[in-house]
Amino acid sequence: MHKKLATIGSAGAVALLFSACGPSVTSAEEEIKDGVHIVATFSIVADMVENIAGPQAHVHSIVPLGVDPHEYTPLAADIEETTHADVVFFNGLNMEVGDGWFESLIDTAGKEADSDQVVEVSAGVEPMYLAPSDGSEHEINPHAFLDPTVGMIYAENIRDGLIANDPDNAQEYEARAAEYLDDLRDIDAQYQEKLAEIPPDQRVLVTSENAYQYMAARYDLTTGYIWAIDTEEQGSPGQITQLVSLIRERKVPVVFVESNVDTRPMETVADEAEVPIAGTIFSDELGKPDETGGTYLAMLEHNLTQIHSGLTGKTGADSGDDDRDVNTE
Repeated sequence: MHKKLATIGSAGAVALLFSACGPSVTSAEEEIKDGVHIVATFSIVADMVENIAGPQAHVHSIVPLGVDPHEYTPLAADIEETTHADVVFFNGLNMEVGDGWFESLIDTAGKEADSDQVVEVSAGVEPMYLAPSDGSEHEINPHAFLDPTVGMIYAENIRDGLIANDPDNAQEYEARAAEYLDDLRDIDAQYQEKLAEIPPDQRVLVTSENAYQYMAARYDLTTGYIWAIDTEEQGSPGQITQLVSLIRERKVPVVFVESNVDTRPMETVADEAEVPIAGTIFSDELGKPDETGGTYLAMLEHNLTQIHSGLTGKTGADSGDDDRDVNTE
């Protein structure tokens, strides 16, 4: 939901790129010989799919790290991969809306949106809504996956989507999903235990954007944020003043900044409220592969460690991380 240096194009650009691909589209065909061919819209969904689909699957993640899933123009390779995919997984909850890029991609690739080939991994999740400060219409908050229990729903939908498209390997998908669900149950138990240690008067999670609404509701935290949704005026004087007032009123001990946003607005908040930025947490993309938060499970665990150590004042296992080393593009 953040604004970045992504190229923002119209939905019509998808059709234009498709025509530019030409009639020969053999690379995707060659890669699907040994396993199911899958497309996922962005890093978090792709990682979950890879864990449940297994090593024989070919998974193409459309939106690269550092690019906004909301506003994206598919590349020729994305169109080719989606055209030849056995199944496409997307977040839903208005994550991939933008200017209609995902719907146009699915249509151009010859897929039916309401079919087993196109799976909304958030199906069955009760949506939560954002209340923008400018009084405009409320929007669905797409960041449901930050709650590990919602991640369980995602995993079940991924499992079922794989089985529907590749029933011959149903037992393998069920086994991997069962293991993955066990991991998520363990993480949920850790969240319940660790976040319960936060004193009642310190249970306020302050971040740049209201991405943690689902997670906060699950574990009884209050959220504070600079902007509810991204606008052209992120970190406006009014937004900053309002958040500083909340921090002072609630005596919030620390604030956090997301890994994918410009740190400067939160640095201004921290300076004016005279509280430290306790750490960097993930919101709508993973960390780089083999680095902090490089998988969905690792992302959840990292967020818990940072929030727990920041709001309790206890040192976590990741306290040595350079929490100010974030992407400011």
